[in-house]
Order: sequence, then structure tokens, then C-alpha cells
Amino acid sequence: MGKRILCIAALAAMLSACGPKTEKEVVMVVETTMGTVEFKLYNETPLHRDNFIRLAEEHYFDSLLFHRVIDGFVIQGGDPNSKYAKPGELLGDGEPDFRVPAEIRVDQGITCVKGSILAAREGDDVNPNRESCASQYCFMMRPCPHLDGAYTVFGEVTEGMDVLEAIQKVATDEYDRPLEDIRMLKVYRKD
Repeated sequence: MGKRILCIAALAAMLSACGPKTEKEVVMVVETTMGTVEFKLYNETPLHRDNFIRLAEEHYFDSLLFHRVIDGFVIQGGDPNSKYAKPGELLGDGEPDFRVPAEIRVDQGITCVKGSILAAREGDDVNPNRESCASQYCFMMRPCPHLDGAYTVFGEVTEGMDVLEAIQKVATDEYDRPLEDIRMLKVYRKD
């Protein structure tokens, strides 16, 4: 437990050193093999915002797959193991060696609606503090009030819902992985 507290403290220090903070909402772009999606990151979730920006600036997401697609529910990506995954390989367990502390903001009206960006995480049985995976995130394809208060919502789609609508319709295997790879070609901050 002491090691986890040190990791969280180190993460907070690292993220605070990422540069000047701004009240202007940051807009991110993900270019995929099926089109481009833009989304804003919420200032109300600064740890998630700054972590996502840092990973994008390090090109962490470039060439990763959207490895979990469930029509009418979710499009998930960010598993580093997906970069060189073989067809049909089960994905979803890869992540950096740190987590992001929960920033659940239901009390501020930030809930899981269609187009929300949600941080993936392990279940409460092994993660009672609801810390987020540092790199896996989901585009939500419908409102999911049953997830409110359980996951950190840290952004929302501003352009490209048509691209996500097309992605959610692709054929998938029994693990919800698309039969044809859908890659994040490039993820970057829009200036």
C-alpha cells in the first residue's frame, strides 16, 4: 500500500511539472484508419487531462488498436500490447506501471453520456479506490447512467461521431475485438 501511495504522489508531481496549466479546454485529435475524431478534455479532471496530453506528446497511442468494440455501447483502446498484436489475440490487460487517481465529478454534472471519454479501470474487487488505467480509454456510444460515480469521465467528443458510429458497426470476434484492425494512427493536441 505504501508503494501505491508513493506512485500516486510521484504521478501527481510528474503531471504538475508538465507545463503551465490553462483554463482553456484542450482539444485532442485521434486520426484512425477509419477517420478522424476530435474531443475536448475537461479541466475538472486535471490528472486525467494532463496524463492523456503527456502520453499523446510521447506518441504513446500512435499505432495502438481499438481492441474492444461493442455496438451501441463502447469503443475502447490504449492497450500498449495492441501495437504488435497478432490477429485474434486477446487484448485489454496492458497498461503503464502507474494508475491515475479517480476524478469522479458526478456532483459537477460530468456523467456518462453518448460521446463521453471514459477512463478504463479494473473492478472494485481489486481496485476499491477506482483508480484509472493510465492509458486505456473508451468512447461511450450511449448514455450509461449505471457507470456514473464508478468511472472517471474526462472528456467528450466534439467532432467525428460519424467516424465512431462507423467503427461501432464493424464485425468483431467473441472477445469484441474487431476482425480487421482499427488503429489510432496519430493522437495529438489540436492548436
